[in-house]
Amino acid sequence: MPRKFLVIVVALLALWQLIVWLTQAPPFILPPPIDVGHALVVNAEQILFHARVTIIEIVVGLALGCLIGMASAWTMVRFRSVRNWFLPVLVASQALPVFAIAPVLMLWLGFGMGSKIAMATLIIYFPVTAALYDGLRNTDSGWINLARIMGASNHTVLKYIRVPAALPSLGSGLRIAAAIAPIGAVVGEWVGSSTGLGYLMLHANARAQVDLMFAALIVLAAFAVVLYFGIDYFIKRAVFWQTETSLEAT
Repeated sequence: MPRKFLVIVVALLALWQLIVWLTQAPPFILPPPIDVGHALVVNAEQILFHARVTIIEIVVGLALGCLIGMASAWTMVRFRSVRNWFLPVLVASQALPVFAIAPVLMLWLGFGMGSKIAMATLIIYFPVTAALYDGLRNTDSGWINLARIMGASNHTVLKYIRVPAALPSLGSGLRIAAAIAPIGAVVGEWVGSSTGLGYLMLHANARAQVDLMFAALIVLAAFAVVLYFGIDYFIKRAVFWQTETSLEAT
């Protein structure tokens, strides 16, 4: 895996440099990789300072979004009255654009870290809730009927049958959440902030420091990749009974 990843990075850098050569794009439009690497080294302390803020916002938002999402999915499956009232509201809430919510959260929670964590939580919440809810309600009816025949209670069925059966679906939701987690934090920083990688990118863009802007973007993308594959690793260990299948002809 590390060797594959290194090959992919080298290939992307080569493609990037080739595009710069072929298009003859000026550095303020598309800086070459060497300029971005230089900006990354020269501004390492500044980038790391802002990266720490964004990483905290992403990780805390991811944790809260997952916890609240899993609790919501369990509640909807467990209580029909809650599901009938809450599910339409949950679906309708996704029609609201992220940029429309951000100023409201800034007004309520201020320009500090709280509003960015709230943004990340809101974005992560829906895929986790939807994935776990689908997994919990689509459990094999044969397993449930067998448990009923053996006298299992609703709580026992939920704990020992529905939840384990829903873990693969929850894993899909968590993978999506890991991929989109940075969006909420960065959008919040764009709307209003004095720290974070989103703020650094806006500030660098305003000063025409495009190489620094790309450097911050690369750090953000690298963290998102690490977060995704880290969660994917733990999901595969937790759902050890699920095997991957290939679509290739045998």
